[in-house]
Amino acid sequence: MVKFSAYSLIISSFTPFYSIILKNPRRFSINIPYNYSTKSRTTSSYIQNAKIHTEDVMVARRYLPPLFSVAPMMDWTDNHYRTLARLISKHAWLYTEMLAAETIVYQKGNLDRFLAYSPEQHPIVLQIGGCNLENLAKATELANAYHYDEINFNCGCPSPRVAGHGCFGVRLMLDPKFVGEAMSVIAANTNVPVSVKCRIGVDDHDSYNELCDFIYKVSSLSPTKHFIIHSRKALLNGISPADNRRIPPLKYEYYYALLRDFPDLKFTINGGINSVIEVNAALKEGAYGVMVGRAAYNNPWQTLGHVDTTIYGASSSGLTRRKILEQYQGYGDSVLGRDGNNRPNVRDVAKPLLNLFYSEPGNALWKRKADSAFQHCMTMKSFFEETLVAIPDSVLDSPIAGVSSGREDLFADVHDLLPPPYDAREQEALYA
Repeated sequence: MVKFSAYSLIISSFTPFYSIILKNPRRFSINIPYNYSTKSRTTSSYIQNAKIHTEDVMVARRYLPPLFSVAPMMDWTDNHYRTLARLISKHAWLYTEMLAAETIVYQKGNLDRFLAYSPEQHPIVLQIGGCNLENLAKATELANAYHYDEINFNCGCPSPRVAGHGCFGVRLMLDPKFVGEAMSVIAANTNVPVSVKCRIGVDDHDSYNELCDFIYKVSSLSPTKHFIIHSRKALLNGISPADNRRIPPLKYEYYYALLRDFPDLKFTINGGINSVIEVNAALKEGAYGVMVGRAAYNNPWQTLGHVDTTIYGASSSGLTRRKILEQYQGYGDSVLGRDGNNRPNVRDVAKPLLNLFYSEPGNALWKRKADSAFQHCMTMKSFFEETLVAIPDSVLDSPIAGVSSGREDLFADVHDLLPPPYDAREQEALYA
């Protein structure tokens, strides 16, 4: 017996995927084609686009600032997860998985599969990666019809298939001139803000001055004014992405030094922050924004459930997990099989739900029932009927409880550890 309340499950807030491809009503007047050449690009077009991207008018007009954002995570922050995340938090900024520019360009006839999303997911940022300027320009131009709120360029992924064979991701930190050119190309082909996500260094190129050189050159060569800083360096000697999130030490002092040395830029901090208490601790010390990754996926209820009230100061909505699942069922059943070959299937759509009852009574039984249901359930309705009997009503119907524990003093001494100030005079002379 399904454990939802008796009202209708026709969820009007979720528009079918193939009807949400909206044309941007605010297309800017400078229509720069994507056969862009950095050599032929004029100074006047650079200045015009710089004005568009530094003002961030669109963001200021429509959404609250990105005090909290969910990190782009390959195979995790897909449409299904982002739908769940938005049901829990109305204000968190959401990022797509990284999409290679080549994927967008070569799948031009099948873009809905990669770029479509429900309008409820705003504010949402598209993250792209690549090392070919022409493809970056084409991919950005093709993404315009999908009306993302920001375009982010990946300079932080340490995966061997990205930073190794792909020659992009975090490896691009070793070539800030190219990144500056790439950001100019991206900015020239969109009317929304652009940003870069990077680490604090790569291998032995891990001094604070080298990080500042990267920031200075990219921001000088392009309209980029926002950087998301993962506060660890990356090691490209063959260790796994998981080890790259664990072995290199966190150096939050580098992030806070960037705030001091580049007051005209915006920096979001990322890495090792696992609760809203720690998010608020970072904001208290002056962070522009905080990006959280695994914690938002592995424990979405306790992490995202406090974002709107504890970080953005909104009133409690009284949201419960039963209400979330009622809405998610309507979404899930509307997208099953839309890509053909029975994909996405129930397992695909239910994947982000498996952590919704983290550490709650019935969680282990719920997951076992889910594994069994994946073998034969063809709808989300039947999946929930079979599995939710494992979860007590008291869990399903309880609003979000008190804020989970965290390190309130995580950044308490960070200002005592700051490296010496960066001297940009030499760089100013070089780029004068």
